[in-house]
Amino acid sequence: MLITEVSGSLVSSQEPETSSHSYSQITVTIIRQNPWSDRHRNSASKGDEVMDVSDIIVKLQNRVPSIMGHESFKKSAVLVPLVEIENETHVLFEVRSMSMRSQPGDICFPGGRIELDDPDPRHCAIRETTEELGIVTEAIKEVIPLDYVINDLGRIVYPFVGRITNPKQIIPNKSEVEEVFTVPLSYFVNTVPKKYKVNFQVSPENDFPYHLIVGGEDYNWQVRHIEELFYQYDGKVVWGLTAKILTHFISLLHNE
Repeated sequence: MLITEVSGSLVSSQEPETSSHSYSQITVTIIRQNPWSDRHRNSASKGDEVMDVSDIIVKLQNRVPSIMGHESFKKSAVLVPLVEIENETHVLFEVRSMSMRSQPGDICFPGGRIELDDPDPRHCAIRETTEELGIVTEAIKEVIPLDYVINDLGRIVYPFVGRITNPKQIIPNKSEVEEVFTVPLSYFVNTVPKKYKVNFQVSPENDFPYHLIVGGEDYNWQVRHIEELFYQYDGKVVWGLTAKILTHFISLLHNE
């Protein structure tokens, strides 16, 4: 609606379809303007960019899809290390140092956050493994990607599996690794992990705009849960993301 004021009266600035109303000798003329008129479209394009369908197709047709919001996700990579001990394949694990701020004492695979100078997740997994186990890059062979993990906490984890050629050369970095140990791969191949559910509760903040959603405060939130997997071997407990990655790796062996 466009109106202008001239000599005490409000009159239209152009002459499309109009209707007039009088209030105390002041005339207000209301313009009903077609929002898709050429003039409206041209004036809008000077501010906010307005495109027709052809422009949108040209702009998007060559893009490669990615994970929505991945720019703000924390990205890390881990390695599932395989070693040969007495002619048998073992999986190597770390026990996180008790001095670590995050998850001290937990059992995990070597790995960590992807840094800006890491060219790709594979490089990060190898770099972190060399730093934590005190071995050279050349000691890590046949590094193969597994499926990556995305969770609702804004985290992407890229797992890899690889072979460490000389485990006797491992010298754990004590600032990060309390100890290392191995478990025969056959144990995991023949063992089904125990599963337990962790339920989540929905708790909107105090000023959540219930008035904007259908149902208001009685909205039927879909409460979800996750399954936590547990392996126990010789007094060691492997669970959480480590167990999830391990189970995925074992499933690939079964599928083959």
